[in-house]
Amino acid sequence: MKTAFRPNRRDLLKSTGGLALAAGLGAPALAQAPSEVEVGLIVPLSGIYARPGQVMRMGAELAIEDVNAQGGIKALGGAKLKLVLVDSGDSTEKAKNAAQRMVAEQKNLVAASGAYLSSFTLAVTEVTERAQVPVLTLSYSDLITSRGFKYVFQTSATAASQAEQALPVVIELAKRATGQSPKTVAIVTDNTAASVASVKPMREGLLKKLGMDLVVDETFTPPLADATPLVQRIRAARPDLVFFLPTVISDAKLMLEKLNEFGMGQGKVPLISFGIAIAEPDLLKTMNPNLLEGVMTCVGNWGSKGHEDLIKRVKDRFNEPWMTQNAISTYGDIWIIKEALEAAKKADKEAVAQALRTMNMDGGPVKYFPGGRMQFDEAGHRVGAGLTIVQWRNGIPSTVSPANLALAEPFWPKK
Repeated sequence: MKTAFRPNRRDLLKSTGGLALAAGLGAPALAQAPSEVEVGLIVPLSGIYARPGQVMRMGAELAIEDVNAQGGIKALGGAKLKLVLVDSGDSTEKAKNAAQRMVAEQKNLVAASGAYLSSFTLAVTEVTERAQVPVLTLSYSDLITSRGFKYVFQTSATAASQAEQALPVVIELAKRATGQSPKTVAIVTDNTAASVASVKPMREGLLKKLGMDLVVDETFTPPLADATPLVQRIRAARPDLVFFLPTVISDAKLMLEKLNEFGMGQGKVPLISFGIAIAEPDLLKTMNPNLLEGVMTCVGNWGSKGHEDLIKRVKDRFNEPWMTQNAISTYGDIWIIKEALEAAKKADKEAVAQALRTMNMDGGPVKYFPGGRMQFDEAGHRVGAGLTIVQWRNGIPSTVSPANLALAEPFWPKK
């Protein structure tokens, strides 16, 4: 993409300064208000990542229903939101092709949410940026908002930020339980964009800064065929803490079972992950829940304190035992788009993008995301975005940090 295509966000604010005034005339805007406003959801609905994509669809559908039941877009005369589903498939090439079809065929989209894996989001937003379609994403990779794009809005804390926020909390939990900080660490990660971004600050000085040595450092390509060599290296090094970052559920299952086989499962070695693959309900369908007890994962969002009614609705409606970040974040994204439409006062993608750039609010959509406020900086990061730490307790992964969102008390597995 050429540099000339990416004006500075501040320049965009100036060049479109008359937009709010024009949109605020009231009568003309209402006179032309559509009966429906199309919002896209581009996520994997087929292939090995179809499960999280379907959960994102659940969150979007619930939010669309709730927005419409509460009067739709009031600034547009009560126009209803309409969800346009786009299958990104299970590869970056398929995701890019899906995005190209979306912008070519869905001319009336005002915004979209997606695309699950950071690598998919990176591919999708190359296309949507050229088409000037604003996209909200929970994907973690720091690259997503470091390319100078003006139509990408990242609601989650970036992967590097999550590592920096999470490690001090993890260390404090260890000190409380054992009286000392972990000294040696193993990293086993797949090579997807978010996982690589999460471990990057650890490898580049964060671990040393916190007094920990990296004694095992392994990267694999999913799906994992055999976890034995990885587990053997961990057993030989005997680290105080293992960071394991899968994005495929089958990889999480294989690793946990192999750790147990080698005598390091069932909470004997503290295991910390990033992302949701290790906290998916599907894990319980194929493995002993005891192998999950005590496992933690650091995620951008999760069903937490204050979301109890929404968690119950997801369970009753879709038979989901808990609300993962895929559901809660996508639910929140729809509400952000709703607020942007109210501010824009027109069903226009550029007007919605401008409203997102200038959004600054407490309450409303903020309650569906940890930390910060509903405001985006010039790069497209949500200002002050926090994270949640989730831990498997008695067959359920519950939020244990931060304390104001916690649904359970954390504990530290002891060797």
